[in-house]
Amino acid sequence: MKIIAAGALSLGADDLKTLQIANDADLAALAAEGTLEGVQRIELQFPKFTDGRAYSQALLLRRRYRFAGDIRATGDVLIDQLVHMHRSGFSSAVLAPGVDPAAAERQFARYAAFYQGDVLEPRPLFAREAA
Repeated sequence: MKIIAAGALSLGADDLKTLQIANDADLAALAAEGTLEGVQRIELQFPKFTDGRAYSQALLLRRRYRFAGDIRATGDVLIDQLVHMHRSGFSSAVLAPGVDPAAAERQFARYAAFYQGDVLEPRPLFAREAA
């Protein structure tokens, strides 16, 4: 997962076609309208750390709508959320102001494996070991 420090982004720094989706947006309607076609990055907002709707949106974008581009977490992104964000389908995150990027990177070294399946590896651990 790409970790981006708050304030490290400059507007228009890349040429990716980006779509910002609100937490209450209907993903089915956006997909039916063709809004997701040609998009290279989708930014999902965490208005506050207790609002987890973007996790569900990321999971749906990856599994149901087969979005293969960058899904970026923005807003109130804290380091203890990053591992779950990555497992839910996020590929990059812009940290909240005051969050240390080095501490954020260390979160991924805490766990060697997960028992449950996720977006990255849908099979649970026992199924992976049996294969």
